[in-house]
Amino acid sequence: MGGGGVETGVIRQTVRLDASPAIVYALLVDPERHTAFTDAPATGEPVVNGAFTAWAEYIVGRHLVLEPGRLIVQEWRTSEWPEGAPPSRLEIVLAADGEGCILTMVHGDVPASQIDDYAQGWEDFYWAPMRAYLAQRT
Repeated sequence: MGGGGVETGVIRQTVRLDASPAIVYALLVDPERHTAFTDAPATGEPVVNGAFTAWAEYIVGRHLVLEPGRLIVQEWRTSEWPEGAPPSRLEIVLAADGEGCILTMVHGDVPASQIDDYAQGWEDFYWAPMRAYLAQRT
């Protein structure tokens, strides 16, 4: 159970992307690039403790750790977050794999009632559009 008495869980996903870790990192933390591949408004500063939004403020959070091309740690919540639930913690590790990269994601402290939706959401709203965007760029 997470803080605030809300039961939470973890989403773990690993994906291979046809871009360098530096490019994938930029797509995830730079608001202009995030907007370009998601086709949805994103704002913020890609600096430690910098606030950000994504998906027209559906996601609101802040960057906890940023190691360019290697590691992203954020805390965030969505507009559907249960009252009193703490923010989730997202960790993304990027590792070179030939001309592409392996992205390993651990998204913790996700409200248990939303795990399945958010797990599918990562594929539908991040990995699939990112792959399509990268394919158009080559």
